[in-house]
Amino acid sequence: MRDLKASRVPESNTRWLRLRVMLLAGLFLSLLSLVFGRAVYLQVYEQDKLRGLAQDQYVRQIEIPARRGDIFDRRGTPLAQSVEVDSIWVDPSMIPELKKGARSLAKALKLNAEESDDLQNRLQRAKRFAWVKRQAKPQDVEAVKALGLPGLGFTKEPKRFYPQRELAAQVVGVVGTDRRGLEGLELAFDDELSGQNSRLSGFRDAKGRKLLVQGTLDPIEREGAAVTLTLDRHLQYVAEKALYRAVEESKAVAGTVVVLDPKTGELLALANAPGFNPNTPESLQHDTLRNRAALDTFEPGSTMKSFVVAAALEEKAIKPEDVFFCENGAWTIGRYTINDTHPHGWLAAKGILQLSSNICSAKVAQVLGREKLVSYYHAFGFAERTGLSLPGEGKGVIPFPKAEVTLATQAFGQGMTATAVQVAAGYGALANDGVLMRPYLISKVVDPDGVVLLENRPTEVRRVVSSKVARQVVGMLESVVTKEGTAPKAAMEEYRVAGKTGTAQKADPVARGYSDKRIASFVGVVPADNPRAVILVVVDEPKTDVYGGLVAAPAFKEIATAAMAHLAVPPSRALAPEVAVAPVAPPVAAKTPLTPKPSAARPVVAEQQEAGEGSVRVPDVQGQVGREAVVKLLAAALEPQLLGSGRVVSQSPAAGALVDKGARVTLELATRP
Repeated sequence: MRDLKASRVPESNTRWLRLRVMLLAGLFLSLLSLVFGRAVYLQVYEQDKLRGLAQDQYVRQIEIPARRGDIFDRRGTPLAQSVEVDSIWVDPSMIPELKKGARSLAKALKLNAEESDDLQNRLQRAKRFAWVKRQAKPQDVEAVKALGLPGLGFTKEPKRFYPQRELAAQVVGVVGTDRRGLEGLELAFDDELSGQNSRLSGFRDAKGRKLLVQGTLDPIEREGAAVTLTLDRHLQYVAEKALYRAVEESKAVAGTVVVLDPKTGELLALANAPGFNPNTPESLQHDTLRNRAALDTFEPGSTMKSFVVAAALEEKAIKPEDVFFCENGAWTIGRYTINDTHPHGWLAAKGILQLSSNICSAKVAQVLGREKLVSYYHAFGFAERTGLSLPGEGKGVIPFPKAEVTLATQAFGQGMTATAVQVAAGYGALANDGVLMRPYLISKVVDPDGVVLLENRPTEVRRVVSSKVARQVVGMLESVVTKEGTAPKAAMEEYRVAGKTGTAQKADPVARGYSDKRIASFVGVVPADNPRAVILVVVDEPKTDVYGGLVAAPAFKEIATAAMAHLAVPPSRALAPEVAVAPVAPPVAAKTPLTPKPSAARPVVAEQQEAGEGSVRVPDVQGQVGREAVVKLLAAALEPQLLGSGRVVSQSPAAGALVDKGARVTLELATRP
């Protein structure tokens, strides 16, 4: 009994034991509640953040830039394309010794000290991604791969390529390294050309090795729209070649050529000098990027006299036979004196244009009146933008001539400004029986799935003068290219030419007057009896001669000769049995297929093979006069190259050979003894 009492636990100890168990259980429950609460917080409230941190360890989001849309000429020849090239990037966190790795990369890429420092700074600032070199050359890619550095990556990026090099460079424009348009149509249609960038997820293991990449998207889904121009590559080449020669020979600072179809308003060529190669952006100068033909305004000078005479005839303010006294070369208006280059007596409208009298043109404007003069200038399209879809297109100004001397100077194209396209379009109205057509450069814009986003068609703006007056003025302008006129160098043996010279003083903004610098120009309509082209040549600040008939007219003739052959226009004058034809070299990449999308050129195949799509057989032109041979080859969609003059004595490739459309055919010509 005593032993049982001794073994019984005191009640106080039991209570203390129970209390300790309860406290320990409460502690464990509290800890468990905290863990559960933390898990709920992380899984519910921090879910997105944790998922992002996890993906950052093994997922890489790579932006795949869209392929920029192509730009074509009217026949489908590419002027701007995008090609896939490698760009190099790196994950700086994976390079053990960052400074040493940066130096190795700089050495492999042959960077200078400044570029090397810039690369090192970029790698140090970046955490998980940094570009090493965008749009790298193949040799640079191989040199970097040979380093074997961890964390390096290579991705394909589209790079803009201009297969025609300098051809129409100011019109097409350029893009920057970020693939955004900087100038020209590349800037004007940047949204349409750019397309839609896409992002793909790439996975890697702990060592950075790529494990899985999503399948690439359909290229059509991210490709930009294609832009087709009204420009003709061949005429553009001829225009640029003639312009460069005119600028060089006259020691001028710049020049412009516009070739326009007066019946439709299509711009067939827009040439600017000096030029540049958009494939070498590192050597570009800002002055060479400007499309002077559409953006720059200038005082057009005597080319405006045709519009003054046309307006006066239309308003019946004068008759074709009315004569005006030209004051023998000097006419005083207030404290100003208007001068002619040569003294003239009495002249009718035809003589005023033929001899380009400032004084008599001013007297015609007086008869017409201030309001009518300004009204007709506007009606011919001056002082309003033509709507070429080019950023910064010039508008020009025509101040109302309150003073008599202002009325006089505006009558011969001084004291007002215009663009080259406006002048060409105005003459297009005269050539088109008095109807002004809206000049346009963009034929159509089509997205990858074939939807037409923009399409331009010939559009009548307004009738400016009657058909009778337009033909009268064009007929008068034919006298300008005669021996007695101001531009005999523009005359053509096989075609009737109507044209007008211009020699304008350049304004001096500092002295607020006129300098001794000149702008020489010539605008011509050919053939005059059935106009197919209006060609304007402008030469800025010529040094050797300052007159349009001497500086610009020869370039007009060179371009017109090639244009008539290219457009297969029959001669409007009787031809001699044998006619010398000036050689016309084809533009760069003459063998590019004339299809909307570029394809690999096919070699000449055996004669017995049938011509497929995009192929043509070379016609036999042996023994034909050079011009006849040119017309026949152009009709077969081939590019002629003529050597010599007379009749064709040999041709290469031979007659019957199967070649790509647009291929070059060399003709050797000789005059028979």
